[in-house]
Amino acid sequence: METKFIFVTGGVLSSLGKGICAASLGRLLKSRGFSVTIQKFDPYINIDPGTMNPFQHGEVFVTDDGGETDLDLGHYERFIDENLSKYNNFTSGQIYKNVIDNERKGLFLGETIQVIPHVTDEIKNCVKRTLQNKKVDMLITEIGGTVGDIESLPFLEAIRQFKKDVGKENVLYIHVTYVPYLKTSEELKTKPTQHSVKELRSIGIQPDIIVCRSEIKLKEDLKSKISLFCDIEKEAIIDAVDVNHIYQVPLNLYEEGFDSIVMYKLNLKYRPIDLRDWHELVNKINNLNGYVKIAIVGKYINLKDSYISIIEALNHAGYFWGKFINIKWINSEQLEIDSNCSKELSDIDGLLIPGGFGIRGIEGKVNAIKYVRENNIPFLGICLGMQCAVIEFARNVLNLSDANSSEFDKNTKNAVIDLLYDQKQIDKLGGTMRLGSYPCTLKKGTKAFSAYMKTSINERHRHRYELNNVYREIIENAGMIISGVYQEKNLAEIVEINNHNWFIGVQFHPEFKSRPERPHPLFREFINAAIRYSQNKD
Repeated sequence: METKFIFVTGGVLSSLGKGICAASLGRLLKSRGFSVTIQKFDPYINIDPGTMNPFQHGEVFVTDDGGETDLDLGHYERFIDENLSKYNNFTSGQIYKNVIDNERKGLFLGETIQVIPHVTDEIKNCVKRTLQNKKVDMLITEIGGTVGDIESLPFLEAIRQFKKDVGKENVLYIHVTYVPYLKTSEELKTKPTQHSVKELRSIGIQPDIIVCRSEIKLKEDLKSKISLFCDIEKEAIIDAVDVNHIYQVPLNLYEEGFDSIVMYKLNLKYRPIDLRDWHELVNKINNLNGYVKIAIVGKYINLKDSYISIIEALNHAGYFWGKFINIKWINSEQLEIDSNCSKELSDIDGLLIPGGFGIRGIEGKVNAIKYVRENNIPFLGICLGMQCAVIEFARNVLNLSDANSSEFDKNTKNAVIDLLYDQKQIDKLGGTMRLGSYPCTLKKGTKAFSAYMKTSINERHRHRYELNNVYREIIENAGMIISGVYQEKNLAEIVEINNHNWFIGVQFHPEFKSRPERPHPLFREFINAAIRYSQNKD
């Protein structure tokens, strides 16, 4: 079949859940036997989010092919259970750069370069470029930002034109809006939705489907009102009521007939749906019994989206074991003040130290690791978390009191963590780290091997610094095992302590490959160890 193009826009306000809406639709269509991929257009001028402050942008999600992308790609992968690529995320920065580079090469033959048609043509090319990487039945494209934003206009104009390029029978527009509930008058208000659709129609796009986010369910008279003022069939107005967890959303949208109206509007032959696995997942989530308390000691905890894939990976492991994950958020700078850590960490069942950059809060992370290592509390360190574990071990077991990373102290005599050799001549920050999927060979008889149950794995990376090979022998002789190695460059990828309940640090980011129905092996076994620790503690 010809590829169908579905464009998802948003109105009224940001953070409405367009990404979850797009991901849920992808899941429903895939459950009907269609092949699906999802892409995101972000209207900011940055080339990618790689150099952006996590407090502003949240997590940077990394694809197998080394793309630093928007966090929504993580939701897409988790919902449709497909590995995406850097061609599933484009920014205004990339698009304008491509246009300017082509102008410098003389490819426009002296034309005056304008937003229309040159920028909009490049946007349309980026839609098609995703299909060059993977041919599918359905391409869902989320347009970042809100209708009415100046920076979004070229994208909206491009998707308006797209219908003429591929035929109107192959294009569908979905608009996600907000219907606020006023508690004082106990009523929902449709005026913001009306204005948002009016704004969209003013630039030539008539939505085929409107998804209404709200606290409570819309009554039929409100749907009729939206139908009248927005010139859309009432059946094409989809309720998206707030839920307790995001994995309920596909089932709710299915009950609303979301995927059915999409197939009808695209004139597709009916296909039966199989949501048994998803129903089983949601049933597990709704029937969790008991909890474990996991501390996340991080630098960006004021914006939880900075760790969204870690949160989801922990939850996936919790679903597997039937346990609710009670996350205790701790600012790593606080543990620099309270170096003993017992006040904050004595009640936890496991500690996770996530990735990050820069010296701020590092000593707090090191103090936290020392506490759980000495008190036999399960530990998982990710990227910077692994590096901090090596620093702590070197200082307190090897007695190298000044052990550090050259990222934090360029003058340290014991740089147990050092800049990768390949990174030493690089002067640009954006897109220059060790990025994407790399192979790792596991040592049999280790905790890492017991988790994966195979000797060869592939995991995604995002970092510049590594365990310094000069110190590997003395570290291993003192009891910290190098259980995973990237053999081509002889780089340590996984460290662990054998005579400990469960202590593993990894240089990569396992959270990016976790799925709700298939938790990542390391998160699964970390939570299993935390459950055992909690039971023995009681």
